[in-house]
Amino acid sequence: MGKTCCNVSEEVASASIFGYTCVNDVTALELLQRDASFAQWCRAKSCDSFGVFGPVIATGLDAQTLTVKTLLNGKERQNYSCRDMIFTPAQIVSMISREMTLFAGDVIACGTSTGAGPLRSGQVVEVVIDGIGSLRNSFDSLEDKNI
Repeated sequence: MGKTCCNVSEEVASASIFGYTCVNDVTALELLQRDASFAQWCRAKSCDSFGVFGPVIATGLDAQTLTVKTLLNGKERQNYSCRDMIFTPAQIVSMISREMTLFAGDVIACGTSTGAGPLRSGQVVEVVIDGIGSLRNSFDSLEDKNI
């Protein structure tokens, strides 16, 4: 986010977006569903090696023209156009801003497409978006941490 916004229209939301970057937004499903009475979203998305982003924040891009590719150990797992997203980034920002104030510097992960799947310790994930760059990191296993 580039500007503070709260309860804004899509037009204002669009003007509040600073730029775009790559995000490796991992979810540990085994943590999410460990207690059926209380979904652990925060824990399931917050382990070491989860939620990394970069390599840069690119500005002046039209998100609808971007293509996201995800490679697992060098093999393509995902390749999709942001035009196919259920909600545009401006719609996402507008909807989130109805529930909470967004501040400059906040980062919003906009979701993923088909092809996401389980990871094993030591595997390398690379998120590539033309016009932004490539984010490459290895995945740490939850078993290694006795979680």
